[in-house]
Amino acid sequence: MKIALMDSGIGLLPAAAAVRRLRPDAELVLSSDPDGMPWGPRTPHDLTTRALAVARAAAAHGPDALVVACNTASVHALPALRAELEPRIPVIGTVPAIKPAAAAGGPVAIWATPATTGSAYQKRLIAEFAAGVDVAEVPCPGLADAVQFADDARVDAAIAAAAALTPPGVTAVVLGCTHYELVEERIRTALRPVTGRAVDLYGSAHAVAAQTLRRIAAELPAGPAQPSRTGPAGPAALTVLLSGRAAELPAAALRYPEGRLLGAGAPVA
Repeated sequence: MKIALMDSGIGLLPAAAAVRRLRPDAELVLSSDPDGMPWGPRTPHDLTTRALAVARAAAAHGPDALVVACNTASVHALPALRAELEPRIPVIGTVPAIKPAAAAGGPVAIWATPATTGSAYQKRLIAEFAAGVDVAEVPCPGLADAVQFADDARVDAAIAAAAALTPPGVTAVVLGCTHYELVEERIRTALRPVTGRAVDLYGSAHAVAAQTLRRIAAELPAGPAQPSRTGPAGPAALTVLLSGRAAELPAAALRYPEGRLLGAGAPVA
């Protein structure tokens, strides 16, 4: 079994790590676009062109499925990706976890990139999945970029700025960019003084991984996800493509537990 994941950068790591935890035997292809990132400021046409190039590089390795592990690309490029690759390769998009976050009744905050915050797309998701719930949209300028380059000072500054914009009454925060899931604990720590309580964070990585395995009729674990087991042959194969070029995992990726899991086959604590 081979699963490909794509993003502009290392935002694909949480979903890739979730697949590795569920199915340690799955080969992974990680295709990103350092030459063209960030994708957020690009026009929809330009972004779709970049996303198609990244997807084609991954598709050349013959995956059983392709995960678009990027909220922005899922909004703008998913129809084009599916038109080109399906039914040969199932394409699974990423949607912010607004529905489960709103299920408890809120209030809810959605942390997202400035381009996504207030967008028609996000407004539609709120109307569909969080009707009647108090939802605050919180822009997080610079956070995805800081996470991409593992710049701790910039990550902390961007998180602090977003926490300051978050209403103190929220009980749940949706992480509306896949990069943000790499710094969940730092976000949780920054929110505690604002809210005075532990806040539930909702990412999409595990749900996307599980949906991907369902789409290809792969067996899911019967119980809770188990730590990765590499077995005598070592970890399952990992292919890294940077703007179509074969490469190693970027150094910044290895600064995060998810990157180290994928690079070394060690379980995430």
